Amino acid sequence: MSNQVSPATAGGGVPSGDGLGGALGATASAEPAPFVSQVPGTPVHFPTYHGRPVSWVAVSLILVGFVVGGLSLVFGPTWWLFWVSLAIAAVGGLLGLSTGIFDDWY
Repeated sequence: MSNQVSPATAGGGVPSGDGLGGALGATASAEPAPFVSQVPGTPVHFPTYHGRPVSWVAVSLILVGFVVGGLSLVFGPTWWLFWVSLAIAAVGGLLGLSTGIFDDWY
């Protein structure tokens, strides 16, 4: 996942154009520039990246485990539900680590 500016970005990549507002004209390459230095006050459009679906599954498992575990302590304590939710959160954490969830950033 070292190249997060290509097809995995939302919307398929950077906006069309040469990325410099047409300043280079015909000498610009056909590929848009993923990053252009910003002059103060000039808007620059960066591609959006929302992570991979497997990363969202891992985060969802961790979140569900945390919330259910907290609720099991508040409305009980129901220890069997607490330990099950701890196991769900641990599975989510292991899934995230094994799939490289920390590589899903800009």
